[in-house]
Amino acid sequence: VMPEINTNELDEQQVQLLAEMCILIDENDNKIGSDTKKNCHLNENIDKGLLHRAFSVFLFNKENKLLLQQRSDAKITFPDCFTNTCCSHPLSTPLELEENNAIGIRRAAQRRLKAELGIPLDQITPEELLYLTRIHYKAQSNGTWGEHEIDYILFAQKNVTLDPDPNEIKSYCYVTQEELRKLLEKASR
Repeated sequence: VMPEINTNELDEQQVQLLAEMCILIDENDNKIGSDTKKNCHLNENIDKGLLHRAFSVFLFNKENKLLLQQRSDAKITFPDCFTNTCCSHPLSTPLELEENNAIGIRRAAQRRLKAELGIPLDQITPEELLYLTRIHYKAQSNGTWGEHEIDYILFAQKNVTLDPDPNEIKSYCYVTQEELRKLLEKASR
């Protein structure tokens, strides 16, 4: 029996996204089913071992600066936090479930780069996203919501056009390696 979570206080556009179907996996990243984004991100389910597939994109421009985004206040998990270029989930659809060369994940990343940052689909193709590795990631956002995922790390280097969705992104900036190091030092104090 699922707990009744009151979503009335939450942003309407973000609540609609909670119905998306994420890919459920075991500890070895084998697909074992699907469940809603909402169920995948409730700490109550995470504590029972619910694990899903995700990705994190690190997009650099031609000057080797990394694009960071600040998540909007409307976001349900980690609102207002600065993060790498784009973090999201492949959906349980034929195109995004395809595992060969992580192509499904790379298609999902292209979709979310467009949805969040407004990057035109022809500016970053799945082929231009380099799949580096996977990490097992677990974190609580607050008492109710959290993350538990196997996260595919994707890199790309390209100059792109940005038109961020304010419901997703509060601000963004490009940082050098040195600037990023200083930001992380400041954040860890």
